Amino acid sequence: MNKNIVILGAGISGLTTAYLLNKAGYGVTVLEKNKEVGGSMESVFENGYMFDRGPNSGLETTPLIGQLVDELGLHDQLCYANKEGNKRYILRNNQLHPLPMNPPAFLKTKLFSGKAKLRLLVEPLIGRSNDGYYQSISDFVKRRLGREFLDYAINPFVAGVYAGNPEELSVKSAFPKLYALEEKYGGLIIGTIKSIKERKQRAEKSKQSAKMFSFVNGMQTLPRRIADSLGGKVITSAQVSSIEKMNTGFTVTYKKENNIEQIGSDIVLSTIPAYAAAEVFNGWDDELTKHLSQIYYPPVLVLYVGYNKHAIKQPLDGFGFLIPSKEKKSYLGAIWSSVIFPNRTENGKATFTLFVGGSRSPEIADADKETVIKKVLGEFESQMEISEKPVYTSYRFWARAIPQYNIGYIEHENYFDEFEKKNPGIFLGGNYRGGISVGDCIKNSEFIVNKINTLCDSAALR
Repeated sequence: MNKNIVILGAGISGLTTAYLLNKAGYGVTVLEKNKEVGGSMESVFENGYMFDRGPNSGLETTPLIGQLVDELGLHDQLCYANKEGNKRYILRNNQLHPLPMNPPAFLKTKLFSGKAKLRLLVEPLIGRSNDGYYQSISDFVKRRLGREFLDYAINPFVAGVYAGNPEELSVKSAFPKLYALEEKYGGLIIGTIKSIKERKQRAEKSKQSAKMFSFVNGMQTLPRRIADSLGGKVITSAQVSSIEKMNTGFTVTYKKENNIEQIGSDIVLSTIPAYAAAEVFNGWDDELTKHLSQIYYPPVLVLYVGYNKHAIKQPLDGFGFLIPSKEKKSYLGAIWSSVIFPNRTENGKATFTLFVGGSRSPEIADADKETVIKKVLGEFESQMEISEKPVYTSYRFWARAIPQYNIGYIEHENYFDEFEKKNPGIFLGGNYRGGISVGDCIKNSEFIVNKINTLCDSAALR
């Protein structure tokens, strides 16, 4: 293609895009400030335990995931979630209730009252919103499904996915497919039925039906293998300080160890977090800096614990559980890590990943972490009926974890599109655009590659 592209960030977004561009014949250089690639994907081996400090799994929602596994030779490392992990629990009145996954289970469940179940019958009769773009997921769900469904299904789900607050998250930006069911089909139940056929035609799977995957040695396996395939095209410990627009192309300045380096490029793609991009593009456009800086990333503490199995009375027969805010607990939920994937611990042990903080409890940023962990473990051990103290604990505190697609996020999205049009050759990507999940980030890499191809075919870069 005779075009050189510099990509900022070696997380899954940046690396997948780099891989596809390199495969298409572009000259690619990836700059990563950390010593390791992977971004929020951090897989750690310690004292016989393997745990992920960031995303613990992905959903196979796009064929590109299987393509990457094939081309990178990762079949021997790929693993799908055990069937036992299909069951998900919600805490209500200090009891764990399986989340019903089919109509018969929904009718029998004690998670929802009879009144809440009858309320669902009204959903097809509810009209469209007049202001969907500025509507919270909380207001959307209350209007369509009722308050109880919000409190004991959507509230914990939002905490589990975004570590977010349903009163603040935009339904249009954070849950676009859910929003589209109302806009396109007029309702959720009718829309779900009709959209199944369309997904099959696109060879896509919904997040509800897609297989959950990881790797024997953790999620960081994928970005590490992509980086290896790119060879010397990935430069780690490279802190980008500025991007300068030249007569033709751009000059990217970065610090590598104690040296200031520069690299020229025809195109720059930023996949670093919004707050980091605000610093790199500072001076380019005050409005861009404002929009990037306004995106909120709440603090999250990821706590990993191991126990002797014989000390646990709660049956380990599921994925884990999520906690509604109404339950007044000090953490968001727990994943039963060793139930879901192999190689997480030795025999006779069980491991769990607990999530603390988020938009629900942002004060964790300034709290004493050991005090928080002690309280959380006390609640968790009581809930799981664990009679012994953990044999292993470790944690990772993310001061800014997951971008929140809050009400009004459409203004950010529109401005980023406008900025790219005004500055051909600059692209903004990463998990603050197009979705936060692993599958979304991988799928959006194809979208960015298509935009770059379109630009290179136009007069703008001839």
